[in-house]
Amino acid sequence: MMEPMNSFESADIRSQRAVPPSPSVYAPPTLRDGECYHVFISYSSTDYQWTHPLINQLESCGLQVCYHERDFTPGRTVLENMSDCIQESQKVLLVLSPEFVRSRWCLLEANMSLFRDCLERKPIVPVLLEPGVSVPLHLCHLTYLEATDPDFMNKLLKVLCTPNKQLQGSTVVPFQPPSIYNGKALQPLIAANDERLCKWDSGQFSDMEVPDQLRLVIEDHDKYREAVRMINSVSQVWLRPKWVRALIYFIGGIFVGGLFNGFGALTVYYIEDPFNIQVFAEIPPAIFVVAIFSLFCVPIGLVIQLCLWKSDDEKYIVREMQKAIGQANKLLSEEKVLMGCQSNSKIYLVYVSLDGCKHEFAGTFSEQTIAEEMFERALIFFSSGYACCLAKRHFPFPQPSSTGHLEGGVCFCQYVSQQLSTEQWK
Repeated sequence: MMEPMNSFESADIRSQRAVPPSPSVYAPPTLRDGECYHVFISYSSTDYQWTHPLINQLESCGLQVCYHERDFTPGRTVLENMSDCIQESQKVLLVLSPEFVRSRWCLLEANMSLFRDCLERKPIVPVLLEPGVSVPLHLCHLTYLEATDPDFMNKLLKVLCTPNKQLQGSTVVPFQPPSIYNGKALQPLIAANDERLCKWDSGQFSDMEVPDQLRLVIEDHDKYREAVRMINSVSQVWLRPKWVRALIYFIGGIFVGGLFNGFGALTVYYIEDPFNIQVFAEIPPAIFVVAIFSLFCVPIGLVIQLCLWKSDDEKYIVREMQKAIGQANKLLSEEKVLMGCQSNSKIYLVYVSLDGCKHEFAGTFSEQTIAEEMFERALIFFSSGYACCLAKRHFPFPQPSSTGHLEGGVCFCQYVSQQLSTEQWK
C-alpha cells in the first residue's frame, strides 16, 4: 500500500480542503531544454475548489504549473494534450480523490502504455484528499502527501523544488518485483455480451486485444488471448446452443404427438370390438410402431429435458467457467496473473506471484514431475476460487497462523491446504 507521511486526521477531509499557507520559501529548480513547467497537475474537475487555490500558491512561489483547464491546446485529444504536458513538465502531481480514480485515472489507465512512456523518468507526487480512496495498482508503492497535513504545503514545495536527480524511488515503474504488487487486485473483465446474457449462457470475453491494465504485467500477450479463448469455449459445450435445444424440443413434440396418436388409434379399435382379437390383428403395423416407439422415447425425452435443466442452471455454467479458468491460469500464472469467477458475466483479475508456493510443492513431492503435475492440478481446481478471494479480500476461513508466501495475506499453497481439508482432491 502507499505509505503516508503522516497518519490521517480523524476529522472529515471534505470539510478541510483549505490549503494551509506556506511556512517557508523554496527556490524552483531550473527548467532544462524541452521543459516548460515544473509540475503538471492532474485532477478531477469536481475538485477544482481545492486545486485552484493550490495552483495559485505554487505559482506565487515561482513554480511554473501546467493544468488542463488553462494549458491544454483546443482541438487536440485529452490524451495528446496530457502526453505533451507531461513530457514538458519536470514532475507530475496527482490529486487523488474518489472522482479522480473513477474518471481521470481511468482515462490515464485507458492508455497506460502512453502514460508509462511519458512517466518513465518523471517523479510522481500523489496527494490523497481523503482516506479510503482506492489507490490505483501502479501507484500503491509510492509515498503520498495528505491534504490535511498541517505541514502539507511545506512538504509539497520541498518535493517540487528538489531536482529530479536527487529524488530516489519516485518513478512509476510498469513491472515491479512481486513484493510490491503481490496479491493486488486489478480491474475485473466484464463480458462483452453482459446486457443480453441469460443465466444458461457463459459470458463472452474479448480476446482481440489485451487490456491496457494487463499490458504492464503480461509480457506474452498470446498467452492472455489463449487463456480467454479457453474461457469462451465453455459456450460450445454440447446441448448449449439454442438451435440444439429447439431441435430437441421439436423432436420431443413429435414423440408426444405420436404417443397420443398411437394410443388414440388403439383405443378406437378397442371400443369398436374389445373382444375381437382379429380386429387388433388388422391394425396397421405403423400404429403399433409409433405407439411402442413413443413409450420408449418419451422417457428418454424427459431425461434429456432434465439434462437441459441442469445445463440451464447458472451454477452449472459457473462451474464450467471455473474449470476453464483453471486451465487458463496454467498459462497466466507464468505471467504472475490469475483469473477467477463467481458468476457468468465477470472475471476477477489479481496480480500474484506463485513462485514461493511452487517451490513448496517441489519440496513436498520428491520427484519434480510429480510436483509439477500436482501444482498444475491445484491450479486447475483451486486457482479460480483463490483469485476471487484475493480480489474481494475475503477468505472463507481464518487466516493461518503460520507465515505463508504472501506478505500480509493467504498464499496459494495455504489456500489449497485449507480447501483439501474440507474437499476431496478431484
